[in-house]
Parts: sequence; structure tokens; C-alpha cells
Amino acid sequence: MLRWAGLAASIAFVYLAYVYLTLPDVRTLATTNPQTTAFMELRKREAADAGKKFAIRQRWVPYTQISNNLRRAVLVAEDAAFFDHDGIDLKELRASLEMNWEEGRFSRGASTITQQLAKNLYLSPTKNPMRKVKELFITRRLEAALTKRRILEIYLNVIEWGDGIFGAEAASRTYFGKPASDLTADEAALLAGAIINPREHNPAHPTARLRRRQQIIARRMGIRPPDAPSSTLQPSPGAPTSAAESPQPKNDSSAETPINKPPSSPDAPAQPVQPRSGNGGPPPVIPPTPRG
Repeated sequence: MLRWAGLAASIAFVYLAYVYLTLPDVRTLATTNPQTTAFMELRKREAADAGKKFAIRQRWVPYTQISNNLRRAVLVAEDAAFFDHDGIDLKELRASLEMNWEEGRFSRGASTITQQLAKNLYLSPTKNPMRKVKELFITRRLEAALTKRRILEIYLNVIEWGDGIFGAEAASRTYFGKPASDLTADEAALLAGAIINPREHNPAHPTARLRRRQQIIARRMGIRPPDAPSSTLQPSPGAPTSAAESPQPKNDSSAETPINKPPSSPDAPAQPVQPRSGNGGPPPVIPPTPRG
């Protein structure tokens, strides 16, 4: 038994060493924007296998051109402790493991924004344990090589926000007919609420569940909860009527911009950013909490 245990440990060590040595070099992300992601390529393959046409809609914008409302809303919804941890939120991870153990199934995740970025850039949405190991390794590399601001900038430019819609700029123009820099707090809360399942939740035509998430996020941002439905949240002309339907938006000056062609480098050297007020609340599940 001891010999078999030793052999198993040796094999596991060799495999982990191989995984670590073959991880992507993330240092280039400090000065160069990614041209594509693993999730984008996955969606292309899925569409090809289904015999469907598919186009990536993405327009890279620098950190300063993303509304502070959206940055705050995403932090509140996905990773309130983003500026305090080193890529892995141990407190939230412990709570997640305890809940999953009690329920006997994987019902709650504990991925930080850095972990989500690692998965989006290089991995897949599967729950394979070895995929999770790779995600943790890449997360540590991202945190070591990039500033928090740069990690958040890349994340907001590459995450999926609908069928073929990637990044805050494409999502804002598609659903609200405006650039990401002009998003209101209510609109930002809707977009942040949709991240949990972007192919199901449509910010242009929010379901009752998405409206509830919007209100919870808005409260945690420190703003007055929006009424539902809100007259200030009108879908832009040509906005998709469901998360699976995403026609090219009308009257959008970005339509002539080459799809998914980010600039070769960020607009300015990334600098560390301190936590902003209002970014509270435990990620990623957002239970209703009393105002105040």
C-alpha cells in the first residue's frame, strides 16, 4: 500500500510539474491586449458544430473609458474583496466548500475576478478538477505579473455579455446604444447582474430575476434601488430581444470598426488602484440584504 501510495504521489507531482511548466506566459498582458480568448474560440467552435453563423462583437476600450459605475457594479456583484486578496478569496472559498459539502453538490462557486479572467483567457467553463488546478496556477501568475487595475481592465474588455458579445463597450452599445463611458448606475447594475449567466440574462429586456439582482447590486453600490420597470432603461434600436439573439446594433459608429481588433498596448501604464467606497458585499452569490 505504501509503495502504491508513493507511486501515485510521484505521478501526481510529475503531472503538476508538467502543468506548471506549460502554463501560458501572462507577462505580455502588462503591455499588450489579448487578440482573442479561449471562450471566444469555444463559442466559434460551438457555432460551427451547430452549422450556425457566428461573429465576435468586441471593441477594446481603456480602463478610463469604462464608466466608474460599471467598475463598481461589477466589483460589488462578482468580487467585493478584489483589491484585498491576492487572487484567491480564502474566506469565500471556505464558505463555498462548506455549502457544497452540506448540499452534496456543486451549487456555489467562489471564483474571484482574477480566476474568472484566467478561465476566460486560457481555459474553459467545464468543472473538471484539473481545469481548476490550472486556473489557480494562472491566477497566481496574473496577480504576480499585473496590477489590479490592469487585471480589471482586461476582464471588463473580454468577458462574455451575450451571444457573440464580449466586453463592456460592445455590451453597452448593443443593449443601451451608448459607449461604456456613459453608463448610468442603473444600467451598470443591470450589466453586472447579467454576468452570472450572460447567455440567459438580457439587460435590454431584463427578466424579473435580473431586475432583482439589479436592485440588490444598486443598494450595495449605495444608490437608490431603481424601480422596475425603469423608464430610463430603454433598449437601444436593434438590441437583441433575448440573450441568444444578438443582431448588429443600429446607429452604432463602431459597426465599421474591425471586429475583435484591440490595440497593441493599453492607453497608459497601469497603476495600482485603491479600493473605492461602496464596493461591499460577499461575492459571487448576492443574497437580498436590508438597505443600509
